[in-house]
Order: sequence, then C-alpha cells, then structure tokens
Amino acid sequence: MKHIFSIFLIGISVFAAKAQDENSTTCANRSKFKGQSLKSNSLSVAQIAESERYNVHYYDLDLAMTNLNTSVAGTAEIHATANENLDSALFELFNTFTISEIRVNGTPVSYSRVNSAIKAPVNANTGDAFIIAVDYSGTPPTAATNPLGGSGMTNATSPSWGNKVTWSLSESFAAYEWWPCKQSLTDKADSSAVKLTVPNNCKGGSNGILENVVPLGNGTTRYEWKNRHMINYYLISVAVAKYIEYNVYANPVGATAPVLIQNFIYDNPATLPNFQDEIDETVDFLELFSDLFGLYPFADEKYGHCMAPLSGGMEHQTMTTQGFFEKSLTAHELGHQWFGDNVTCASWTDIWVNEGFAAYSEYLMKEALYPAETTQHLIDIHDNIMSQPNGAVWVLDSLNESRIFDGRLTYDKGAAIVHTFRFMVNNDATFFNALKNYQTNFKDSVAVGTDVQAELEAASGLDFTEAFDQWYFGEGYPTYSTRWNVVGTDLLLEITHSTSASSITPTFTNPLEIKFARSGLADTTIRFDITSNLNQFLVPAIGTVTNISAIDPSNWIINKVGTNNHDINFLVGLDEQIGASNIVLYPNPSNTLISIQSDQNCELTIFSTEGKNIANHLVDGNLTVDVSAYRNGNYLFVFKANGRIIDIENVVKN
Repeated sequence: MKHIFSIFLIGISVFAAKAQDENSTTCANRSKFKGQSLKSNSLSVAQIAESERYNVHYYDLDLAMTNLNTSVAGTAEIHATANENLDSALFELFNTFTISEIRVNGTPVSYSRVNSAIKAPVNANTGDAFIIAVDYSGTPPTAATNPLGGSGMTNATSPSWGNKVTWSLSESFAAYEWWPCKQSLTDKADSSAVKLTVPNNCKGGSNGILENVVPLGNGTTRYEWKNRHMINYYLISVAVAKYIEYNVYANPVGATAPVLIQNFIYDNPATLPNFQDEIDETVDFLELFSDLFGLYPFADEKYGHCMAPLSGGMEHQTMTTQGFFEKSLTAHELGHQWFGDNVTCASWTDIWVNEGFAAYSEYLMKEALYPAETTQHLIDIHDNIMSQPNGAVWVLDSLNESRIFDGRLTYDKGAAIVHTFRFMVNNDATFFNALKNYQTNFKDSVAVGTDVQAELEAASGLDFTEAFDQWYFGEGYPTYSTRWNVVGTDLLLEITHSTSASSITPTFTNPLEIKFARSGLADTTIRFDITSNLNQFLVPAIGTVTNISAIDPSNWIINKVGTNNHDINFLVGLDEQIGASNIVLYPNPSNTLISIQSDQNCELTIFSTEGKNIANHLVDGNLTVDVSAYRNGNYLFVFKANGRIIDIENVVKN
C-alpha cells in the first residue's frame, strides 16, 4: 500500500446534521447478539442447551461411499468430556438414517430418537471422558426431503468434464445430514479422522494427512486421513470420484519444511492440463498470505483441493472442495484457512470474520500479483454494494442461510469494510500485524466481529467504535459533496455527506481522501478527518487549486459523489471567527525570541508550511517562544480557544 501523508488541516467548524447517539439501532444490534441461539436450525432451544452439557474432543468417521450415489454406511465416533454430571448426551443425525447400534464406551445401549435429536445414556461425572459410537447407514436428504437444508451430501456429474462425484458440504447446518455430530460453532473438536472405503477406481479425499491407502481385496480401497488440528463440525469433509493426484509444494517463510498442496483432479485427460497453471498459482497465494496473515496454520499437514461439480468452492479444512480453478476463487478459499478455519466465527451473525476476510484475500492477491486489476475489482464490489441503499454486514437472522451468505453484504461489503479499516489504520505494517495478532490470539478458537475491532485498536492505538457501529453494525453508505475556494495559496474546503440509510446510520466518520488539481504543480491528494455530516477545513500553502480531481481516488470507501462547487464567496467562517480575540505577536520576523500577549487563555500550535506540527503551547496571558532552533522559513502560529480558531499568524524565522 502506498501511504499518502496528510497535509496540514485545520478544522474551523463542525456541524452535525444528526448526532450519532440519536440512533439506537447499532446498540440494539449489539445487545441482540448476546441472547441469540446460533447452534442449529433443527433442534429446539432446550435441545441445544442439552447438547452443550459436554465438549467434543475428537470425531472418528469410518464410512463406505461411492461416486455413484450419496449412500453412506459405517461408524461415527464422538469422543467427548462431560461439562457437568451427565445421565445422557444429545447429538444429531438426520431421521431417515438407519441406526443399527449405539455404543457408549464400547457397550451397546438403548437410546431415544425424536426427529434428528438422538439421546444416548451416558453416566459421567464432570470432567469424565466418554465415547459414543454410532453404526448407521442410509441416504442423506435432498432439499426436497429436508426443506431446512439438503446440501450435506450431493452426487452429480460435472457438466464440463463428465466425471461423477459424491461430495459433502455441511455449512452451515448440514453436517447432521450425513454423520452423527454436535453442530455447535463454539465447540471445536481437538482433532478428527476420516476413513473412506471407496471403489478401487476412485479416491476418497478429506482433511489432514493421508496416512494410509489400504487395498481391501474386495474391489474397494480405504483412504485413511488424520487431522491433528482443532476443527469445526462443518469443515469436516469427504469427496469421492475417479481422481488423479497432482501435487505441488509451497515454501512460506517460517515453515520448517515445504508445504504439500495435494490436489485430487478429475481423471480426465483434459482436466489437469486445462487447470494446471491455475493450480500452480496456489503456491504463490499460500506464500503471500503467510507473509500477510502469519504462517499457513496447517503447514505441518497440507493444503489441497478435491474437485466437485459445484459452482464455487467450500473451504474444508486443509482440502477445499472446488468446482474449478480461477485465481479469485482459489485465493478466496485459501484465505479461509486463516479466516474461517484457524479462526472460526463464533456465531453465524458474525460470518464476516470468515467471509469478509476471505473475500478481501482476493483483493490482496490481486494487489500483490495482478495490480492492474485492483481498481476495477474495487469499483465492481462497490457498485454491487450500492445497488441497494440498506443492509448491514452483521447478520441479524442467524438461521437464514440466504442472508448469512448474501453476496452483496457478507462478501462484497464485508471485504470493502476491511479495506476501509486498513485505510483508517493508515499503516500497512500495523494493519497486518493486527491480523497476525488476531490469528495468534484466536488460533484454534472462535471470534466475533468486535474481536477484530479489539485487535485493530490494540495494534494501532485508534478507537474503532464508531467505525464498527457505522460500517459493521450500521447500514448504507455516504454520498460526499464539496464546496471550496482559494485565497492566495490557501484552500478553503467544506465536505458534506448524506447517507443512504439515514434513519439507521446518519453519519460516517471515517477519514476521506480528496485529490486536487493545482496550477503549475502536480495533483496532490489530502486526507481529511471527517467527524460529522459537515466539516470545514483550511489547508494553507497548498498552491493554487484549480479543481477537485476526485473524491476518494483510491476507492478506500464505499461512497457516491454528489456536487462539487467552486464558491468564490466561501470563506469557511473565517470572517466570523478569526480576529475574535486580541493577540499581539512580536517581533516578526525574528531569529530568537517571539513574545505573545493574549486577552484570553488559548492554545498555540506551530506548524511548518509542510504541515508538520512543530510545537504546542498554552498561552496564559503572556508567552515567549524560542525559535532559534527552527530552520529559516515561514511558520503558521494557530491560536485556538474552546476548540475554535481565534487567530492565525504567519511568522518568519530569519
């Protein structure tokens, strides 16, 4: 990122069209989060509470599958620890599956089953470990047989390549559609294992390391995968097809060994040659993101892809399921390994911590490797966001999957506000350190949007409360207008803005850059601090401004542009404010001491003509300033009382 340093700005007067604290919507949104049920769309609140009486530590799936249909048969084990004294444990499995036996700690038990909720007897004291093993078989539901989901397991033929594939996609509530589990975002398993028995002409892909490939001698082969990192339920995956394996390696800084990128590609002679260059770029992306976010979190295992005929991708931990290979899609799903997998959203209301940052990873990839594409990339997502006037990034209805994964709000606006927050930090080293700290502090855990806010504040020392209230919990976007005038080489500027959802978010207080054309000089871009719907500024010694070339020229902010007026009668209120007090300053010019007398207490700020703050003083009737150490030249002595400018003096040091 190129840093554009702010030129000296003096805020003359501030007027708010509507005070932010008159709007209680964002505060209400924050409070609503605290009481939301975010675990499942199939269990009751009481059943969800019952499932939280234990913590999952390990899932072990041993399943037989084929690429010809979605049928599943085998055993799933839930290894857990009691959070309190237990007489039973509740988990989920779709109600059409046949359960042949459930064992608790190896002993067959009777159980109760109400729709998808299964309750097995578990006699355990607080802290005791136990294992529930479920032998089951059946066909996962479709959207027709489960109106609440139906995406857990799919079988389809690639329309482009002709390969038939069976694959899972459990986000957000569909894991129970193909295996017994606890669907709780806040209860990550410590590790997992998936054993897939598939026809000999197929391969079975899953999470972690492929530890064994075992020919079983009956026309089938077992693929044994082991993941030793914490994992959320919806990130456990399977994919079965006639695959070939194509591997490449990345060498991110900090890795103790090359990182395997293991790709299961359709066994079609044309598929790999078509996508090989795109797949190879995964190496560059993984190394780039390791630099920006911290070392790839699963570097001791692998990254990889299993192809399946879906229109995009799903960020299954260490092995994304992906329909095709294109740089933005590949970068997005890889970015999820940090944002979504290593650190997972604690609630679907805060899906932004997954999808917003993964979508922004697409931009970061282009910024580093395809810089010519970045401007249009931002324009496109801003245009989509502003195609409607309302909508928050934060998700109110956490059981509405179409809202959770809304492309305009969760993805595009989610990415755009990350870009805005980066601009507000105004230092890339600090910004990416905040993201690295976030990855470190929430590694193997879950987070909400305000956790990102806390990391940005800790790294930068800035207060992001208003930014998150306006851009994350709030709605809409600003439209900026300007009014300006030139007095000598000084610029007088007024910036106003209206908002597209004014009843919800009346004001946006992020900084704003404006680009100015100047007579005989190169264009210059100045960063202004916006504090209300109307701000006025004096920019001294800028040169003769001839026009405003662009508002937000680098597309840091989602915004539209209103009017741009050159008003020769505009004086930024100087005629009303400057000269309101009696200040005497002498001698001027001076090369040593300058005496100041004032009829009121005030603050003095001394600026160089480049806008650098040289010194700050309190004037209590009389003050002597020693300028002997200043280099020769002009300085602005700006006097303020009660936050208002009462005098500006041009002082010459000779």
